Amino acid sequence: MILAVPFIFLASLIIFFLKYRNARELKTGTGKRTYLIHVPAGYPSEKPMPLVISIHGFVQWPDNQKDMTHWNDLADEEGFIVVYPTGSGFPLRWRTLGRDGQVASSIPDVVFISDLIDHIRSTHNIDPKRIYVNGMSNGGAMSFVLACALSDRIAAFASVAGDYQTMPDKCHFTRPVPAIIFHGVEDLLVPYHGRKNFVIYHSFFDVPGWVQRLAKVYGCTDSPELVEDNEKVRAVKYGNGSVDVVFYSLENGGHTWPGGKPLPGWIAGDTEPGVDATRIMWEFFSQHPLT
Repeated sequence: MILAVPFIFLASLIIFFLKYRNARELKTGTGKRTYLIHVPAGYPSEKPMPLVISIHGFVQWPDNQKDMTHWNDLADEEGFIVVYPTGSGFPLRWRTLGRDGQVASSIPDVVFISDLIDHIRSTHNIDPKRIYVNGMSNGGAMSFVLACALSDRIAAFASVAGDYQTMPDKCHFTRPVPAIIFHGVEDLLVPYHGRKNFVIYHSFFDVPGWVQRLAKVYGCTDSPELVEDNEKVRAVKYGNGSVDVVFYSLENGGHTWPGGKPLPGWIAGDTEPGVDATRIMWEFFSQHPLT
């Protein structure tokens, strides 16, 4: 596991050279940023389309997020646009908290995504009631931050292996944003039960407890409904009649995207092939337009 540290820096160096491959540039309120976009071929431009924003993790990059999640394939099937924004810094990352340690709309990466939504809406026929975000690890935490800071624009959010930096109590939602969360029980990089990991000297929140707190902030029932329970996955749903929080625990899952392209197992752990997180997210998104 000690080899994980040089691997991360080697990967970061490669990413630095790949950062602008196939990327489009956007001038935002915080400077120039880049992103990838996928629009289904032959889809009628007069029909408003949902927008899915998929956010890469720490040390990852947009092409990697695209290949890992298979969002483009599903977009072609279902008819929606997918955008993969690029983080900042070296290695690439997302800044999920403001200077005071709070979630705020003034966070530079929140400003970037907000400007990106405006830009995509100005160039494509987007349904403003069906804008969704999802992400992996640091990108999963960013998805929560966007749902918090842009709750009047984001219809629903999803997160895989999220590295959450603040509790939901610190977020002042203008409306509760439906959420679907995935996390591997065997995740060693962002541990399921919140201990320090073997790479970064950093404490993590207990993920089941974090999800329960989110549901409580939303006013959901304390007793979740069991959605699925077998040797591979346990899924529960918290609700209050108007908003849902769904939590998938992958029993043998590591720091990986369920059903996606596997990451190197020696650092990320196992990828659960029997759960298609991308398709499950889309089904959830489809049931939760902005109201």
